[in-house]
Amino acid sequence: MKIQIHKIFIALIFLLTFSFSNAQQNDAEKCRYIKTNYGYLMVLREGDNVLAQIENLAKEQKIPSANFSGIGFAQDATFGFYDFGEKKFHPKTFNKVEMGSITGSIAWSGEKPSIHMHGVATDNKFDAYGGHILALKVGTGSMEIYITVNSEKLERKVEQPLNANVLQLPCLK
Repeated sequence: MKIQIHKIFIALIFLLTFSFSNAQQNDAEKCRYIKTNYGYLMVLREGDNVLAQIENLAKEQKIPSANFSGIGFAQDATFGFYDFGEKKFHPKTFNKVEMGSITGSIAWSGEKPSIHMHGVATDNKFDAYGGHILALKVGTGSMEIYITVNSEKLERKVEQPLNANVLQLPCLK
């Protein structure tokens, strides 16, 4: 009887390990974006790095420039307030918040996508925090990002004296 219980216990552990591994693999294989008439729709899952996912999409799909908006749950949202005197961001991270609004743009800085993102997050007390987003990780649930692609390739360049990364517009003639 003791050997049977031990065998059942081993089989149960194997089954649970296989199921957990398979669930993780299925989650990793889930589609993160689809093409739409205007650009792309991204649906990100728990643990996804939002800025990295948008950068990867811009690289993979060779997006010349775009603007985006989004909503969803965040495990961690790091906002930065830019101090023009010190010429740097002062970061503050909020955990387990709901992103009531995300907005931003995609441009390029050389060969690398340059993401500029702002947002508003609310906590469980309905207190709101917002500003420039330095980092954003999806929490329990999902995050939806709607990306509208522009045909013109746009660049960002650091401008002085502010040391700020500014979107450059081509002059129309």
